[in-house]
Amino acid sequence: MSGGAERIERVTGQAVRQLRAVGSQHGWAHYRALLADGRVAFAKVARAGLGGVFEAEARGLRWLGEAGAVGVPEVLGWDEATLVVSWVAAGPADAAAAERFGRELARMHRAGAPSFGAPWPGFIASLFLPNDQPAMPAAPAGGDQWPDWYTARRVLPYLRLAVDAGTLNSADAGLIESAAARTADLAGPAEPPSRIHGDLWAGNVIWSGGSGWLVDPAAHGGHRETDLAMLALFGAPYLDRILRSYAQEWPLAPGWQQRVPLHQLHPLLVHVCLFGAAYRREALAAARAVLAA
Repeated sequence: MSGGAERIERVTGQAVRQLRAVGSQHGWAHYRALLADGRVAFAKVARAGLGGVFEAEARGLRWLGEAGAVGVPEVLGWDEATLVVSWVAAGPADAAAAERFGRELARMHRAGAPSFGAPWPGFIASLFLPNDQPAMPAAPAGGDQWPDWYTARRVLPYLRLAVDAGTLNSADAGLIESAAARTADLAGPAEPPSRIHGDLWAGNVIWSGGSGWLVDPAAHGGHRETDLAMLALFGAPYLDRILRSYAQEWPLAPGWQQRVPLHQLHPLLVHVCLFGAAYRREALAAARAVLAA
């Protein structure tokens, strides 16, 4: 077998009986492995250490799973260049599965988090994701720290990356900075930190066993509307059913639909950083929508 099998055996403590390549992403290989104890696993294997990318994913999966709400793969082992989790067999999405997923997602969010961010360095795809609390004035009693945190740790770092790369120009930066400055005005009622996936586009939901399973998280304490806005960004199947059942389990604050572009600003900037000017127009459109709200 390949060096991938050796890596998987080292982090799981299990011999690999069968190994099959099932694709690649961000420069690392994906495998389906049958382990000696009979479990089927999914593995990501990189050529070299990734400086915490797989640790962040592993810790995020375990933290989301602790809520006991949405299905997540079991983490079987990891190191700097390898991540192994239980295999989740993909099936079709249907209305009933979407409704169950909406309810379960609301319960996971409601499990909460100690603060905005997370106690581990984060990553979204291959980009560093700041999870710490920046130095900023404390919110008044009953106030909301999320707007300042979101601006400082989710919008401005990726705006700077995009400008430094030459993908966004100074006029683009001014527009997005103006939109970010409106976050406190548009954020809606203050809510405690929710336990969120953080990168919840449709490709990070596997439909299996009558519901959605979460994979590839950028998990942290954040605003629950962020996950819902991300599901809408690239189109999740049966999104209307997901949102309806979510709201039945945990109603959303009035005006949440108008806040969708605000929550989409961060993932769109991430895409500008990862994929270049192809997402520039969408990011600027989101900023304009925020300013027009």
